[in-house]
Amino acid sequence: MPSHSSRTPGDLMRYDVIIAGGGPVGLACAISLGRDGRKVCVVERSPAHVLADPPFDGREIALTHHASEWLKSVGAWDEIPAGNICPMYTARIETGKSGSPPLLFDAPTAGPDALGYMVANHLIRRGLYRVALRTPGVDIRAGEGIASSWHDTRSAGVVLANEERIEADLLVAADGRFSRLRAEAGIGAIVHDFQRSIMVCRLRHPEPHANTALQWFDEGQTIALLPVAPDDRPGSCSSLVLTLEPDEIARLKALDGKAFSEDITARTQGRMGQMTLESARCVYPLKAVYAHRFQAPRLALIGDAAVGMHPITAHGFNLGLRGQEVLARAIANGAGDAGDPSVLSRFERTHRRATAPLFAATNAIATVYTRDEPPFLMARRAGLAVANRLLPFKTAVTNMLMDRHG
Repeated sequence: MPSHSSRTPGDLMRYDVIIAGGGPVGLACAISLGRDGRKVCVVERSPAHVLADPPFDGREIALTHHASEWLKSVGAWDEIPAGNICPMYTARIETGKSGSPPLLFDAPTAGPDALGYMVANHLIRRGLYRVALRTPGVDIRAGEGIASSWHDTRSAGVVLANEERIEADLLVAADGRFSRLRAEAGIGAIVHDFQRSIMVCRLRHPEPHANTALQWFDEGQTIALLPVAPDDRPGSCSSLVLTLEPDEIARLKALDGKAFSEDITARTQGRMGQMTLESARCVYPLKAVYAHRFQAPRLALIGDAAVGMHPITAHGFNLGLRGQEVLARAIANGAGDAGDPSVLSRFERTHRRATAPLFAATNAIATVYTRDEPPFLMARRAGLAVANRLLPFKTAVTNMLMDRHG
């Protein structure tokens, strides 16, 4: 049975699980464990007011049906304004100049009417924070830094910046793809540095996006235009995900709004009409990460600390959500000790089996579709043409994008 928090001599607070990181996956894990009757502490450096109303970070998340159903099951979906949820009906992949035959993935006519749903990351995080606040057994220590941590065969815990010690049966690292806890545990990682940066922002344009997510592997750049839910203003809005060399991304970020809008209109060959910048421009390094291990004595890695995906498949958050579900299920099926070695081994085995093939395939695709030497250009054009004629392949990819099962 789950244990309960208690004060021990020396005023040391005791939990079943401590989660380092209050991002979407860390909060989701706290909710899952709290709903299972566990006593959980989330330690997050950001202050409470930032968690309650996170700033726009440019990232639009393509939620699968499984992810959206999970969010509905815990009440987080209801915390996201319905007008900010954009169904995605088609995924369109192009290579080379605009006008070349695209590879299209459409939602099936039977069943769900969308491949998935585009939702801004900061709205998902806000919704999960609201749910976590009202979940019994979940404590959120916002605005707290971790000075040090430990985990061994007997216990795990952290020392906060204010010198308070918190102990638990299990420490969960949900502190991002450059995880400090992972590094301090001596767990290495495969780091695939694509030597590129990503810029994300919102753009308004006169042409409708038709609820289509475009992934365009043009020569010298990769452009994604993701549909954003309509508002009461003229035109449509899309989220731009632009991948270029870091120096070029830095140059674009330094442009004023008008010059930037003109540049993006030219880059997209005017296909959506005149682009107009609508938001802040956020920049992230393009590095994919896969931890050598997902667990150590009384330590588990989830989210990007375990698997930081290339955004090409838009599956990063969905995999992170799956990972915390796998961990919560392994703990629930265990004998009661959240940090028992058999629990963590079961979690790692299951999550590695689910993520390793997709990580490897995603990196291979990203390499082929972002290199511009003639053999790669020819291979990807031929690949799209062949894939478009293979109905079983398209059906399999569509099912993966939707993730309707289990």
